[in-house]
Amino acid sequence: MPLLLGFPEYREPGERLAEAAGLDFAVVDIHRFPDGESKLTLPPRLPRQVVLCRSLDHPNDKLVELILAAGGAREQGVESLSLVAPYLCYMRQDTAFHPGEAVSQRIVGRCLAGYFDGLLTVDSHLHRVRHLSDAVPVARAIDLHATGPMAHFLSERIERPFLLGPDAESAQWVADIAARYGMDHAVCAKQRLGDREVRVQLPRGDYRGRHVVLVDDVASTGRTLYEAARAVLAEAPASVSVLVTHALFVGDAIPRLRELGVRDIWSCDSIPHPTNAVRLAGLLAARLPDLLSQ
Repeated sequence: MPLLLGFPEYREPGERLAEAAGLDFAVVDIHRFPDGESKLTLPPRLPRQVVLCRSLDHPNDKLVELILAAGGAREQGVESLSLVAPYLCYMRQDTAFHPGEAVSQRIVGRCLAGYFDGLLTVDSHLHRVRHLSDAVPVARAIDLHATGPMAHFLSERIERPFLLGPDAESAQWVADIAARYGMDHAVCAKQRLGDREVRVQLPRGDYRGRHVVLVDDVASTGRTLYEAARAVLAEAPASVSVLVTHALFVGDAIPRLRELGVRDIWSCDSIPHPTNAVRLAGLLAARLPDLLSQ
């Protein structure tokens, strides 16, 4: 039977995935030395098929440890090695915008493809690259959308929500979630002025008395969500909440949204975070057989 190998910081979601998929589960032991290097210990006897499960937020140390784990598994004779990375790092930089820039998507993608036969991820935030296999050229590359579990979550908690995408990039997620339960939806227009400064224009609509939910795939600094929330709060809605797939929420993103008046902040468990409310184990488990098939 294939083995799902998790990592300490992502143990609980990994256990839920293994249970949903009917796989055995173990955790990679990691010891970090004072100089920053890591020593990894894998189970001493690995089956022919192994799946490594690790979300790649804060990726630099995690990538090195992932490569060590993959290399150790191959040295034990593992023939089929797959990666479940619910959040996949370095997908945004898919071209050189200025001379000399390293195209991190292409570099990291080729690195992962050198160790893994298959990849399963969620809402990988691709822009100019249409297919995940173009970014990470593995034999089996699967990019899932969390819109189904997110739509079900909202349908059980809010009556007649108004879904609002904070920018054009969020349009596909908003439309998909809205279509599943016939929810009203619209998308803001965004102008990016820098890494931490954006301007958001609210689309025309009647938001008064509505329960508005801002929906996006990734929340990093939270600036876009903040500006969208500020704009819609001026329209006297009944409430404003946030639902995202990947909760990075760096720095003071959460306190700023709370102070502004955002009621609820929810996320999927693709990245461990206090806002986790939507579990993805079922979504991921349904496609794991496609990774393991040969």
